[in-house]
Amino acid sequence: MSHVEHLCDRTEALQLDRRKTREEQRKEKIFNDKVRTTGVDKDALDQQVKERREKEQREADEFNAYANDLMCGDRVACILDQRQKKDERLLNEAITQFRQQFQQASSRREFDLNDPELLKRQEGMEILPGLTGEDLALTDRRRKQKDQLRAWCIQQQQEREESKQHLKQEVHQYDQSRLSLDNRALELQKMEEQCKKAAAAATKDFNLALAAEIRQRRLQERREEEENNQTDILNQLNGDLLTENPEQSASVLGLSRLRRDCYKGMTPKELQHYTQYQQQQAEEKKRASLQQREKEMQEYNSRMASARTALLLERQQARANKELRRALDNTNTRLAQDHDAQQKHLQVVYTNIPEDRYFAQFKSSNR
Repeated sequence: MSHVEHLCDRTEALQLDRRKTREEQRKEKIFNDKVRTTGVDKDALDQQVKERREKEQREADEFNAYANDLMCGDRVACILDQRQKKDERLLNEAITQFRQQFQQASSRREFDLNDPELLKRQEGMEILPGLTGEDLALTDRRRKQKDQLRAWCIQQQQEREESKQHLKQEVHQYDQSRLSLDNRALELQKMEEQCKKAAAAATKDFNLALAAEIRQRRLQERREEEENNQTDILNQLNGDLLTENPEQSASVLGLSRLRRDCYKGMTPKELQHYTQYQQQQAEEKKRASLQQREKEMQEYNSRMASARTALLLERQQARANKELRRALDNTNTRLAQDHDAQQKHLQVVYTNIPEDRYFAQFKSSNR
C-alpha cells in the first residue's frame, strides 16, 4: 500500500522544521558567552561592512582613474618622445646634408696641408723624389705652422687686451654716467624743493590775500543787504498794499484783467452786474435743460416706434417661416410616400437578383 502525503502533513512538517531552526538559533545565542554577555549590534556591523565596501569601491575607482591618467600620460610621453626623436633625426639629416653641400673638406683653411691629391695634381713631376712616403716639405711646413700659430697667439693676446681696455673704458663711462645722473638727480631734487617752497609761499600769500578779499566782500555785502532791507521796509510802508490803493488792482494787460496779489474785492456796481449775469446764466441753463429734455423725449418716442416696428416685422417673419416650414414638411412627406411607392414597385418588378458570376464576367480580359 503506497504512502500518500497530504497537504496538512506537509504543512506540519514545515512548521516543525521552522520551530527546530528557531530553537537551534536560540540555543546558539544563549550558550554563546560572547553574544550573551557583550551583545552584537548587527545593524551597526552591517552599516560598517557597507561603509567599508563603499570605501573599497571608491578607492578602487580612484586607483583606476589614477591608472588611466598614468596610462594617458605614458601615451603622451611616448608620442612626444617619438616626435622629439623624429625632429632630432630630421635635424641630423639636415646638418649632414648642409655639411655635404657647403662644408666640404676642400673648403677648409688647412686643406692644402692634408690634401691627399696634392702630389697627383702637381705638374711636371711624374716620379716623386726621395723614398716612398717621404715628405720633403715637412720642415718647411712645420716652420710655417709654428709661425702661423705664433701669429694667431699674438693676435689673440692683442684682441684680449683690446677687449679688456674696451671693457674698462665702458665701466669708466658707466661710472661717469652714473655720477652725472646722481648729480643731476640731486640738482633736480634741490630745484624741486626750492620750487615747492616758492609755491608754498605763493600759495600762502594768495590765501591771505583771498581771505582778506573775502572778508572785505562779506562786509560790503552785509552793508548793502542792510541798506536794501531798510529801503524795502520803507517801500512796504509807503506802498499801495498797506495803503490799499484801489488803482493797484488794475493790470497792465487791460482793464478787463486784475492783479490777484492786489485785488481787494468787488465794488457794489460790480456785485450787481455779477448778480444779473448769474441770473441770466441760470435762465439760459433752465432753457437748455428744457430743450434737452424735449430732445430726449423725441429720441425715446422714435426708439419706441422703431422697436415696435421691429417687433411687428419679427412676428411677420416668424409667421412666414412657420408657413414655409409647414410647406416643406408637406413636400417631404409627399416625397417619402413617393419613394416608398417606388421601392415597393421595384420589389415587385425586379425579382431577379444578380449573382457573383454576373459581376465576375466584367474585367476578365485585358481589353
